[in-house]
Amino acid sequence: MALNNLAITKEELEQYKIILEDWIPKDSSIAIATNNSYVYFSPSIHHVHLKLEKTIAPSSIAATVLSTRRKTEVLIDETIFENPYYGLGYPIVIDGQHAALIVIFPSTYLPTKQSEYKFLTGKQDEDWMPVPIHEISHIESLQKKTWFYRDNEQFRANITLKDLERKLPEYFIRIHRSYILNIYFIDKITRDLASNFVIVLKSGAELPVSQSYSNNLRKSLEF
Repeated sequence: MALNNLAITKEELEQYKIILEDWIPKDSSIAIATNNSYVYFSPSIHHVHLKLEKTIAPSSIAATVLSTRRKTEVLIDETIFENPYYGLGYPIVIDGQHAALIVIFPSTYLPTKQSEYKFLTGKQDEDWMPVPIHEISHIESLQKKTWFYRDNEQFRANITLKDLERKLPEYFIRIHRSYILNIYFIDKITRDLASNFVIVLKSGAELPVSQSYSNNLRKSLEF
């Protein structure tokens, strides 16, 4: 049976799983994508209850691999399932078509961080200023741009939250698809009318915590 107009069977695609089993972390899942959709999914016990999205999102690991035809390092992908997971993408060719092989790690997986940032360089008006990382209260993605904050100052940075997250010190945690927080600037954690967590900073600013990251917040702060 051909898959997604590919002259290849599911059994043939299974060979990729067999090859990778000895090389990837236990309980990882494997997905293969080509054109605009996923054509194969082998879930681990860890992911068997999750439903794979059929269409490739523009911001996904699969889309990055297909557009660049290069290996994509470990990234957080919020488009594969309803919750964010770490994944690693490889360019492959199936039946003459470019495809992406995605390894999806279990939620317990923590990638090795690269050398941590000591400062971030941000732009105000026409000036660029290096800001020590420990002085930054939080980082925000807004209107497809990245902003970080020190006291009441706002700076624009030329780097995405996904890339930042891999190189920030451990006292920075992701609380929302749009926010990364420095825990030393937390004044208190409260709840909104829908019982979702809300972070109140020492400056008085309030940041929402999405359901996808509430467990990450609890685990990081041990409450």
